[in-house]
Amino acid sequence: MKLITSLGFVLMMSLFSAQEHISSFNALTVTYKFHPKFFLYAEGQSRGIEEYTYPDYYEIKGGLGYNLTKNHKPFIGLGRYATYKEHAINKEEFRVWLQDVIDFKTGVVKFENRFRAEKSWFYEPQTDKRSERMRYRYRLNVSVPLNAKKIAPGTLFANVYDEIFIVSPIKPAFARNRVYGGLGYQIDENFGVLGGYLWQREFEAKGNKNVHFIYFALNINIDDTKDPQPKTYHFPGAD
Repeated sequence: MKLITSLGFVLMMSLFSAQEHISSFNALTVTYKFHPKFFLYAEGQSRGIEEYTYPDYYEIKGGLGYNLTKNHKPFIGLGRYATYKEHAINKEEFRVWLQDVIDFKTGVVKFENRFRAEKSWFYEPQTDKRSERMRYRYRLNVSVPLNAKKIAPGTLFANVYDEIFIVSPIKPAFARNRVYGGLGYQIDENFGVLGGYLWQREFEAKGNKNVHFIYFALNINIDDTKDPQPKTYHFPGAD
């Protein structure tokens, strides 16, 4: 057992010392349910991709969702995104998207299917270049409460997902794959935290790239309705 642990440690150290390193991925999300059927969502995010402690990417986004049924939630969103190189802004993006989430439960295990279509407009201020992109995403997200039968205040849960990204007109069309695993804790009726590891594989014509994120999020859920239905808690995950 000690030999296997030592070999694993050496392999990890060799991997990160060769070409790859740990990046940061931090998020603050707010879900506000103002009607039994409608909710607002907002998120602020920063990532340290080149350096763990220095954010070189951020995004601010939000939108309106509709609870079509208990397990079916269409959503429309928009956001602004910015990437920095050498401490100067390198690329700006404005994005709008349509999303559909369909989930179901088997026992205590919840399966969430998320489909999304995005339209983006880019501007690179250093070269005055403009471009556009369509992107299509699918994510299968699985969550399991560990100390209760459902997620409620005081519940610890595990969360894993896999997400694929298809783009147009950029080549290759299969642009990205994300795999995440982590733990979450619902502190009370309003606050929850998530933390875990996210592996991101970028597929590019000039060569593929791996990014390793340590993810942390604070999620705030506010329900301002008198809905008699059992309360649910929204954990958007690394997005």
